[in-house]
Amino acid sequence: MKTGRVWIFAIIAILGVLILAPPSQAAKGFDDKEVRVGQFGPLTGPAAPWGAVLRGSALRFQLVNDEGGIHGRKIKYFMRDDQYNPAQTVTVIKELVENQDIFAIVGGVAGAGSIAAKDYLTKNKIIWIGPTASARELVFPQTPYLFCLTPLYEDEASIMTKYLVETEKMKKIALLYQNDSYGQAGLAGMRQRLAKYKMKAVAEIPVEPTERDLASHIMKIKNSGPEAVILWVAPTTAVISLKTAATIGFKPQWAGGTPLADYPMMHKISGGLWEGVINTSYVEPPDSPLPVVVKYREAQKKYMPEERWGLFFMGGLLVADPLVDALKKAGKNLSREAVLKQLNSAKNYKTIGPTINWSKNQHQGVDSAMIWRCGPGGKTIVMQGWTQNELATWKKK
Repeated sequence: MKTGRVWIFAIIAILGVLILAPPSQAAKGFDDKEVRVGQFGPLTGPAAPWGAVLRGSALRFQLVNDEGGIHGRKIKYFMRDDQYNPAQTVTVIKELVENQDIFAIVGGVAGAGSIAAKDYLTKNKIIWIGPTASARELVFPQTPYLFCLTPLYEDEASIMTKYLVETEKMKKIALLYQNDSYGQAGLAGMRQRLAKYKMKAVAEIPVEPTERDLASHIMKIKNSGPEAVILWVAPTTAVISLKTAATIGFKPQWAGGTPLADYPMMHKISGGLWEGVINTSYVEPPDSPLPVVVKYREAQKKYMPEERWGLFFMGGLLVADPLVDALKKAGKNLSREAVLKQLNSAKNYKTIGPTINWSKNQHQGVDSAMIWRCGPGGKTIVMQGWTQNELATWKKK
């Protein structure tokens, strides 16, 4: 009797485990029918225009699925709104990993949010391609799973400073920089380049991201007598800077990085003051005749006509491309290891951004940017093609 009861209880316990256990999968993040991919960013709130990055990736995956998927698998894509809040970023990332069982993350808008998510994603061995925040803290120290495909902010600032000095022949340069890791990186890049010329900035003025009265900042810069002013700040701060300068008749050559290179938007919110501003960019021009740009531009008109074709939407396509390529090359017998192998061997890979080179020991894939100028009505004028930062210190590591 006792033996019989023991067996009955054992069978019940085994059945309980089977009932409570989640269904088994061949590998986490995918099955025979789909690969699950996520992205986070500001779909609402003050930084919502940058949410176009997420929708650009959605278009790339829609094209994949309409073409039959990859080796029989469709891409199931999850967009999550973190409202540009690092605390919210961590929350949505955990939901994507623990509830949606994602295979990979593409993109991810904002430096602070991405940095906050890095350790958690690394611990869970989630492949992450192309955070759009080009912060050194994201890629160094290197992890096996995170791959960057945009130039570091300091590289962009160095490239911009070189252009101002060598091409525009500017000898007096000032910087208004955001007092955070983003702004500090711009400051480091400018100083790096000026040191090569044995020059120093005539002014280096920090500004808090929340400051809105910039009268004293702009007056200090004006009094330093610059020919050019580099803005390493967010779009709102940049626009306030130009409007404040206009009230006192201060008209230097303004310049900035990729976050300020969405010309139709910047031209509109500045009331036309953005015309003539020079920026770096890590995507091809929106009106580029390159076949891949034309293909995506036409697809946007067809599938997402409500979207505005521009730099941030293109950024979403850019960050999704390498994952699609690696999934194709990994073959039908999919695994994280197979995809990582393909990513670690990417050589001279290019779609609508700079040329990417990744290796097992180097996941900062690029050091190049273009130089644009804002033309009438927010038109993009290419001033200089893809240019490397030959002074990039990370390449010596």
